[in-house]
Formats: sequence, structure tokens, C-alpha cells
Amino acid sequence: MKRFMTVAALLLAAMMGLQAQNTLKAPKGGKAISDELIGIFFEDISSSADGGLFAELTQNGSFEFNPTEHDGWGPATAWKFLRPGHSLGRIEPKMKQPLNDNNPTYMRVFVERVGHYYDFDGWTGVGLQNNGFDGISVKAGAKYDFSAFFRNSGEATRMQVRVALVVPQGWGKSPKLLADTTLQITSEFWIKNTAVLTPTEDATNAALQILVLTKGAMDIDEVSLMPEDTYKGHGLRKDLVQALADLHPRFMRFPGGCIVHGGGDGFWNTYRWKTTIGPRHERRHLKNTWGYHQSMGLGYYEYFQLCEDLNMAPLPILPCGVSCQGTNGGWGMRGQAQDVVPMLEMDEWVQDALDLIEWANGDVNTTWGRKRAEQGHPKPFGLKYLGIGNEEKITPEFAERFKYMYERVTKAHPEIVIVGTAGPGSHPGNSDYDNGWKLAEEIGLPIIDEHYYEPNRYFLTSRQYDKYPRNRKTKVYLGEYASKDKKLIDALAEGLYLLHVERNADVVSMTSYAPLFARKGATNWNPDLIYFDNERPILTCSYYIQQMFGQSAGQYYYGDCIQFLNEELRVKSEELNGLVGQSVVLNVKTRKLFVKLCNAGDEAKTAKLDLRRFGSIKTATKTVLSGSPENENNFDAQPIAPQTETVKMQKRMTMDVPPYSFIMLEVEL
Repeated sequence: MKRFMTVAALLLAAMMGLQAQNTLKAPKGGKAISDELIGIFFEDISSSADGGLFAELTQNGSFEFNPTEHDGWGPATAWKFLRPGHSLGRIEPKMKQPLNDNNPTYMRVFVERVGHYYDFDGWTGVGLQNNGFDGISVKAGAKYDFSAFFRNSGEATRMQVRVALVVPQGWGKSPKLLADTTLQITSEFWIKNTAVLTPTEDATNAALQILVLTKGAMDIDEVSLMPEDTYKGHGLRKDLVQALADLHPRFMRFPGGCIVHGGGDGFWNTYRWKTTIGPRHERRHLKNTWGYHQSMGLGYYEYFQLCEDLNMAPLPILPCGVSCQGTNGGWGMRGQAQDVVPMLEMDEWVQDALDLIEWANGDVNTTWGRKRAEQGHPKPFGLKYLGIGNEEKITPEFAERFKYMYERVTKAHPEIVIVGTAGPGSHPGNSDYDNGWKLAEEIGLPIIDEHYYEPNRYFLTSRQYDKYPRNRKTKVYLGEYASKDKKLIDALAEGLYLLHVERNADVVSMTSYAPLFARKGATNWNPDLIYFDNERPILTCSYYIQQMFGQSAGQYYYGDCIQFLNEELRVKSEELNGLVGQSVVLNVKTRKLFVKLCNAGDEAKTAKLDLRRFGSIKTATKTVLSGSPENENNFDAQPIAPQTETVKMQKRMTMDVPPYSFIMLEVEL
């Protein structure tokens, strides 16, 4: 045993030595910066989760929609009552003896007569149809996992249920059958039944039908249809996750955003992480702040698993006993409408944070670590960051509760980096910004989260972080920002601003564009980084800027390697033409040098590069994003995409930078 341990130790030492040997020594003149600068922020806004990233194909499969969420909604929302073949019956929502307390509503199907008329090509029975989210999209030969909880609630001891994927053909016509199966329901208790449906052809407008074929009564709950082909088999839509992976993000902030503290609805609708883990059918559904329903099929376990799959650091955000200042339309009220829990109840919110850390990082012998292991992940997730609060107005009441949580969490877990908030509208001179920074410096907060959305002029002209003191202990996380449109000029403005952020990445340690996703026809906020429908994602111009910065992470910044000829680098607030920016970033771990150039003006520019300090340079991968400044990518056309080629390089050279363009050079050292 000792001999094997010695061999293992030698191998480990050799590997560590090889890694150290491959690490490049940074030349003089560089400034140490954050290599976690680019991340993503996921909030369930614009139907980003159900009907989006979460691959579930049915809508309201639990029958929990209600009028509190949306006028006119109820348990049968998204369902259509069926009785083909001249069958007779009805449906009725019930709540007596439910599946569990978190899922109290189910649907009872009463069958009075099963039709015997076959002018509907054999279609008969009484039941329901679900069209998913604007139709269900399926592929021929792909496998789709159906599941639902059933129980017999009448005198019949055995009931038949037909489950089918169909393409509806309109009134009076039989649907086109894509796949079907028949289930035998024999229990008076809730039992989960499963089947695999394999369509015979592609369809973009399919529907799921559940037809009871036996006279009697049957209860149905938690209906699900999931594609088997999800990202790493973890239940998330592959093309949307791949779009995230291609950004090369270093971290992910979740689950919000305004949904963290219940948005405009108050504490009853506050997002509590403990109700989003465990079996899907036991999770508590919630009204979404943005006016729809959250099934919590995408919950904390899935968020952490996604972070692991994409090698991102998880950054969960927890509420801190303070509601949104916009509660019930309170934005227009003098003094706002911020509610707070009594200080005597704050220990509950503190305990939520402590239990989350144990759930994420504790071993299987801890209470919450065991719950994580029971869900399928015995290995700890390795939580490093934890956010408390989301852009709340920095009132004295907020400060008192934030400090209470911060002090107790950091005392119990000094290894966890706490991220605070600078409130909404994080610009110097704003009262929340000033109060947020005052609180941060008072308690020694490691990172403060700033948010702002502005027209492209702001990002073209402002250089906010040049003015930040260098002696602050608190670093900046620019957690939400975007230019207020999705044209190429907006993306270039963001790119120019990110070059400014990169220059100040000794002060700004993290950034994330927001919002991330928006579903076609269900968009609450514009612009967004990625738009999608059931078939495909649409990558915006801003997406490609984020991608280039994600690809070019490094540990050292060099600001004196590039000069634009005949061009002052000083930005003038009234002069937008000819705006340029540059950066040179070195990644010593990957031995790559990244040169980025931006020209947001309407005239071509020439840049002079001096890269002699970095040694031998022969070729580079050149990526260029350019086009008409008013162009944008949408569902009708995608005219803007980066173009990549291999180019010859010299240590000293000039390079043309076309108007309205962003260039990145990736150099192997």
C-alpha cells in the first residue's frame, strides 16, 4: 500500500509540476485583473424557464394555475376538454386528498359513456388535450418520456387510459397520430405511471392527449412530457444550454432579479429555495413576478447542476426579509412601498442562508448535505459566492436586516464571499448607490452588485469606473446592464464599455448582461441577450460581444500596447463619431494573448500594435463582428455574425479597424 501511495504521490507531483511549467510568466507592465469578469444572470423573466430552458413540453401539467397569477386563469388553463367518438363525460378540478400539500389541485375525469362510433377513425374516450407552449415540437424517432399520477376514484377497479401525441386537424376531423400507448390504472391510490412516446414524423404543432377509455371516474395530476435528449440528461433544453456554454461564462447568478423578493406581490410570493428542491411533484409552485406561473421544475438543484455542467461558479441570491419597493405598484408612491419582516423573525431568513451553504457544500452526513445526496449528487457543489438581496432601496430598515444576515452568515462561514447590492440605478449621486456603498464600506462587504440600463449613448461616452477609488476593499459586480436596444451599435457600445470595464478589472471583478433569455410572444423586457421559440435560439449582436469577452478571459491587462493613429482616446460626450477602444489581456494559464479593438464610429481607423514584450508571435485567430449599425438579429433575419480567419502576425504592426466593428485577435504564446 505504501508503495502505491508513493507512486500516486509522484504522479501528482509530476502533474503539478507540468501545470506549473505550462503557466506563462507575465511580462512587466501588466495590471492584475479578475479572470471571472464575464458571467451570466438567469432570471425567470419572459418565460425563460417553463417553456424555455426547462425542457418540459406540457403547460400547467399540475393544474395549479389560478386567477391570482393571471385574470381568467384556473386549473384547466392550457387544457382542452375532449370527448371524441360521441363519448359523454366531464372534468372537474378537485383538492380533496391531493398528491401532496404543495400540489393541492388535480383534475377528475368523469366518463358516463365511451363512444362506440368509429367515424372518428377509432378516437373515443373522455379526457384532456395539452398544446404545450404554442404547440409541442417533436422530432421523428426521438423519445419522449410521458409521466403522470393517476388513481381510480370510482367503482371501477381497472381503467384504461390512452396517451397519444397527435397533430390536431381542426373541428370534426380526427387528429394525425404521431405516437400512442395504453395504460392500465388499477389503484385507488396515487401511482406514477410512465411511458415512452416515439413520434413517427416531425411536428411543430403537436399536442398531448389523455383519454380515459373506461366508464367511471379517474384523477390525474402532475402530467409531464419530457424529451429524453436533454443537455447531459439533466432536463434542460440542449440548444439553449449550448448557447450559454458558447459564451464561456465563469459564473451564473440566479434565480433573480425581482423574483427573489416576490417582486410586486409581497412576502407570500417570495422565492424560498427549500421549496424548489426534491422530487418535482413535491415542489411548491409560485406566481412569477412577471405575470405568469413557475412550476419550479427548474429549481435550485437544476441551477447548481447547470453551473457544474458548464464549469461556472454558482452565485445564488437570497432574500433578506425586505420586499421590493415596487410592491403592489409602489414605485409611484412617495417613500416607496417597501415592506420588512420584524427583526424578531430575521433568524428564519438567516437560517435559510446557513442551510443553503450546508446543502451546497456539506457532506452526506449533514442534514442538508444528505438531502442533496438523496436527489442524486453526493459530491458537494463547492459554493463560493452568496448574494443577499437584489436591488432593494437602501433604506435604514434594509440596512439593519442586511447587516443582521451578513454578520451571522460570515461568522458561521467566513469562507463564503457575500455579494451585496447598491440598489436600483447604481450611478454615483443616486441616493441608493451612495447609501449602498456607505453600508458596504462600513461592514467590509467583499463585493457590491450594481445595476443600470441606459441608452447606447451612455455606454459610448461614460467611463464610470475610471473614477472609482483604488483603495476600496469592496469590489464591484456589474450584475445587470444593457444598452436599451439590440442593434449592432448597441452591442458595440456595450463592447466599448466592457473594454473600459476590463481596463478597470482590478476594481470590477464580475459582470453579467441582463436579461438573458426571452421567449417569442412572451417577452416582458427588451432587449434580451437570447431570443428563442420552440425550434431555435436567436443570438443577438450583444450575444456575440459577450462571447468574445467570455473567450478572452485573463489575469493581466496591458494598456500601452495599442495606439490609434491620429485619434485621441479621450471620449467626448457630444462626439460619437470615431469612438474607439482597445485592450490587451494575457491568460498565463492557457498561454494565450487576446487583443481587442472596437470602432463604434462611421470612419475606418488604423491601430498601431506593439507586442514585443510577449515574445514570438506568428499567427492569430482573428474574429470580426461588423455591419450596418442599425442592423439587428431577429426571427426574420440574422445579418450579424462574427467572421473568423487565421492571420499572420508581427510583433510590431498596424491594423485597419473598419467602421462599426469589433475585432478580437487570439494569439498562442
